Formats: sequence, C-alpha cells, structure tokens
Amino acid sequence: MRIVITDCDHDSVDVERAVARDAGADLVLARCRTEDDVVAAGADADALVVQYAPVTARVLDALPRVRVLSRYGVGVDTLDVPAATARGVAVCNVPDYGTEDVSDHAIALALTLARGTARLDRAVRAGTHSLEHVKPLHRVATRTFGVLGLGRIGAATARKAAGLGYAVVGADPRAEPGTTTAQGVRVLGTEEVVASSDVLSLHLPLTAGTHHLIGEDLLARARPGAVLVNTSRGGVVDTAALVRALRSGRLAGAGLDVFETEPLPRDSELLQLEQVVLTPHAAWYSEESYAELKRRTVRNAVDVLAGDPPPDVLNPEALDPGAPGPGAPGARVRR
Repeated sequence: MRIVITDCDHDSVDVERAVARDAGADLVLARCRTEDDVVAAGADADALVVQYAPVTARVLDALPRVRVLSRYGVGVDTLDVPAATARGVAVCNVPDYGTEDVSDHAIALALTLARGTARLDRAVRAGTHSLEHVKPLHRVATRTFGVLGLGRIGAATARKAAGLGYAVVGADPRAEPGTTTAQGVRVLGTEEVVASSDVLSLHLPLTAGTHHLIGEDLLARARPGAVLVNTSRGGVVDTAALVRALRSGRLAGAGLDVFETEPLPRDSELLQLEQVVLTPHAAWYSEESYAELKRRTVRNAVDVLAGDPPPDVLNPEALDPGAPGPGAPGARVRR
C-alpha cells in the first residue's frame, strides 16, 4: 500500500506518517506543482494525498494504480472529480475539520472592520491618535450580518454573529427564501441578502456557478457602507470589481483571507487600500484543526485502500458503481 503526498506546505508530516505506519502503508512526500510532476511522483502510488497539485483526467490515465484522491481540506477545485468517478477513483475531503476555526476567523475579520482596529493600530504606531480616519463606526447591535452559503461554516458563522448582537440573514441554494433555518437564520434570495447586509460574509465553494459571483452586478446592489468578508475561495470574488467598489466608496471595507491568486501578488491593488484587512489563507488554522486535518486526510486514503469507505467521500459511486451519486435518494450522507 503506497500513499504519495503530492504536495504539502506544512512544517511536518509526522502525523501523516504515524497514520500510514499504523495501517502498514508506505508514505512518500513529493513536491508537485504540475500535472507532469504528479505523474512522475505517483508512478507506483495506490493513493494520492493532495494539497494544491492538479489531478486531471490525463494524470489519472497515467496512474492506473491510483484508487483514491484525498484532499487536505474542503475544496476539491484542483481535482477532476467527474474524471475520477469515471475511472473508479474515490475522491475524499475533510469538510468539517475547520468549521469552528474558519467561522471564528470570519467573525474576527468582521469585527476588525466594524471597530476599525487594524487601521487604528497602524495609526497609533505611526504616532496618530485620532478616530477621524475610521469614522463612522456603528454599534454591532444596529447592523445586519449576511451570510452567503449556509453549510457547516456559514451556519457556524451565523450563530456566532447572532450571539454578538447582529441581525442575521442568509442565502443558500438548498434553503428556500422566506424560511428560517434550524439555527434561526432568516433565509432570503442572494440579491436580497446583498442589498440588506452591512456585513456580507462568503462561505461558498468555488464552482463554475460561483466563480466571480461577487462582481459588478451584485456589488452595485450592496448597501452603501457595507463591508465584505471572504474566508471561502478567492475566485468567488471578482477582485477588479471589488477594488473599484472599495475605491468608489460603495463598500466601506473588506476582510479577505483568500485571493484569486495565492500568495497575493506584491503588485495587487488590494495592498494599497487602507480599508482592507488581509490574512494569508490562515482561517483554517488552529493547532487542533491542523492535527485533525492531517490525520483524517490520510485516514480517508487508508480506509478506501482497506475497503472501508470513509464518511467523507464525494463520489461513492466510484467505490460502488451501483451506488447513487451525491445528493441522490439513498446516497451516503457525509458528516
């Protein structure tokens, strides 16, 4: 049983090695960036553990031994899931390892913008002791917090925002506008959430349908003076349109943990905007989430190779051709 980690920017893979060792598997760490790198590194692999490397139909055709792709994290946008499914290759992720951590980070960014703390800190360090450059600030209890995407992380963020005193509204393709979620979030349409929110927090996967969802049209509908928080995927936001909205004053600020290009280029216009708070795709991290992510990612691969389908497999039909696809009646429910 050979597991290849195609790429990993963590400071250690000791947790992964321990899981593999306990399962009697051989684990190898590679440093892949391209499809060709993955093909070369995975030549004898039964499983690929992936952070950012691309795994396409071409890669899978070149690696017929591979039976499972296990992704560090939630998103699988660098993995060709339909191609994997067609070839009987399971695709796994870890959708809930960072729920509390990412939602904490979203709230932290929202409050940083709400109270102007990052800008005030920079001003004090420069010798300026004034509120003028952060006015107006408003009491949280007078503001509306909008959540786009009410999955695990979005729901946790909504819960925490409500606990702070925000009125919370949300939108999700799986929730009917006019209803209320089990957590008490009033569900609206996407445009209505954008138009009615003082804080707009994004918790969406990056798909063809969500790419640049937050662009000129929706930003033009935003409440004047609103702020945007994104801890989901950078590509959900049209960066150029966001910069224009910030420069024009349509948006009062943005808190961004993810970007269309990562790391954020040094010439990015976002770096020039004082009303923007930037963090380096760090929302997922805590010591607890870090260890859990590493352990469960390799455990997913081990389980598939051992014939024990893990709870977080995106394409169960790849394991059992007769099984229904995700979302179909009788499909495996991911925890």
